[in-house]
Amino acid sequence: MPDFLYKGKTYYNPVEFVLDWIGGAWKMPVLWRVREKTLRYSEIKKTLPHISDRMLSITLRELEQVGLLHRKVYAVVPPKTEYSLTELGKKSIPVIDVLREFGIFLMKSEGIETKNETPITNNTKNRISRKKQL
Repeated sequence: MPDFLYKGKTYYNPVEFVLDWIGGAWKMPVLWRVREKTLRYSEIKKTLPHISDRMLSITLRELEQVGLLHRKVYAVVPPKTEYSLTELGKKSIPVIDVLREFGIFLMKSEGIETKNETPITNNTKNRISRKKQL
């Protein structure tokens, strides 16, 4: 695939492009948490104890700007803000799921104890087995 320019930045492949949208330490964890229901800022923050308020605000803003999250503000005192996935955001969840499952697989293979994990599906096991054969 040839290089391409998007919003003033040169990308060399589609993986680099998608990682600019969902990569980094906090974007995928935030998307993962709002995958099933709408959450308020404080609810997201409670599930991510290591993220600072500033970083969560930046992450939410970036995800909203690229169209992965929808932000709804209610005109009440104190202000109430809710976040939910857009249709585009919903399309990112299977990608994040595969990466998460592969991360759990790698952790187990390295003897790292995991908790609160989603079982690896047969499809993921098959993809991992094929990669080992390469």
